[in-house]
Amino acid sequence: MPFIAHPLAVTALVIEDGGSEEEAMAAVLHDTIEDQGQHYPGGPAALRREIEKRFGGSVLRLVEGLTERRYPEEADITDKNQRWRAHKLAYLRQVADAGPGACRISCADSLHNVRTLIRDYRRMGERIWERFLTRSRDDQVWAYSTAAAMYQRLGIGPMAEELAGAVSELEKPGGLEYEPELDG
Repeated sequence: MPFIAHPLAVTALVIEDGGSEEEAMAAVLHDTIEDQGQHYPGGPAALRREIEKRFGGSVLRLVEGLTERRYPEEADITDKNQRWRAHKLAYLRQVADAGPGACRISCADSLHNVRTLIRDYRRMGERIWERFLTRSRDDQVWAYSTAAAMYQRLGIGPMAEELAGAVSELEKPGGLEYEPELDG
């Protein structure tokens, strides 16, 4: 699937959820600094300036609120799974601090990711978990269920409920069926 499919799907979810035009623009751009900043001429700082110039300070603040970064609390954790979980928790705090618009976009991002994960699991089976840093189904379920719970607590609305429902599919033992005829 072309990369652009993900930001467009996230944007559609944000719009369907009643997001503003600025939220929609930030949804399209939500992964740019994180995933493309180092490749942009002049690096992430130049990309930030370009986003602000073209789309405004509000859109840039949303994108920055959604951009994962390293956190001091990760530095002393030697176990990679514990470090990964600490990183995810710090990221969720960052998104919550960035405000309701960032939370809406992040919830849409998580919902699209979980939908894609369910679809790909049905095609690939347990091999799907090899894509992830921790290579652990339990870690992915934990991350998305933690996010869903936060969005529900923050009152994000129907999209948070939909995310929680999709995550519950991942949580059920044997809840996902591998359909090998779809493989290959």
